[in-house]
Amino acid sequence: MIRAPLPLLRADCSSCAALCCVVTPFRADSGFGVDKPAGPACHHLSSADRCTIHESLRERGWPGCTVFDCFGAGQQVTQVTYAGRSWRDPGADRGEMAAVLSVMRMLHEALRHLVEVSQRSPAPDAEVLLAQLADAVALSPTELLVLDMDEVMGQVGALLRAGSARLRPTDASDLSRTDLSGRDLRSGAHGGATLKDADLHGALLLAADLRGLDLGRADLLGADVRDANVQDARLSDVLYLTQSQVNATRGNARTALPAGLERPGHWPREGAEGPGATGPEE
Repeated sequence: MIRAPLPLLRADCSSCAALCCVVTPFRADSGFGVDKPAGPACHHLSSADRCTIHESLRERGWPGCTVFDCFGAGQQVTQVTYAGRSWRDPGADRGEMAAVLSVMRMLHEALRHLVEVSQRSPAPDAEVLLAQLADAVALSPTELLVLDMDEVMGQVGALLRAGSARLRPTDASDLSRTDLSGRDLRSGAHGGATLKDADLHGALLLAADLRGLDLGRADLLGADVRDANVQDARLSDVLYLTQSQVNATRGNARTALPAGLERPGHWPREGAEGPGATGPEE
């Protein structure tokens, strides 16, 4: 039983003090335009804590900002942990805020996945941990920073793996064809194994060609899907897919997404895919 109401588990930038633009470091080679250490504000941040190039981030060389997702940790830290105080306030400890945001983001991502498990395949242990983490996100900065996050995330990981095993149909006679966890699957290098209902936990799917595939209940927890082509793919039943992962892919109007995930603005609309969108890339 959840002892505290769940926080919003998706970003609401209007309720945040733009923490991700200040206390997180940027790297140009990771899609953030420039190298920036944690602490200084991004030079594109306005005095009202709004991005001045938000509508043209990708065109201006900042695709990393369109992929990043705090899972709602930013507004939780701003409005609850620090009771509305900003990094701009006199005496604000940006280093502490950075550490708190990191912990909160892990907690929020864990909650998001545990909620999925509770909805799709409830288990008593998962419900207990969900309740504990729902309480934890309301802790003070000091209390958050002494949490043993290795222990917490270890528990979360075990419960998510158990949920995946319950939810994914498997062929006991040929498990090797569906256990692709941690594998390098770039360029379709999956050795003839089917990706439908596969365990793709932590798999490398960088720029993978997934067009038109039905992934069934594939486990995508932690899978690297940056620039994967998911046009016309069916992802509606996959496990543990996040908005951040979706934002990093290349899809279209016919890509089927799980409920609650939004179609990224950089995906082409129906009829606007352009030349070569449905054929193999060179």
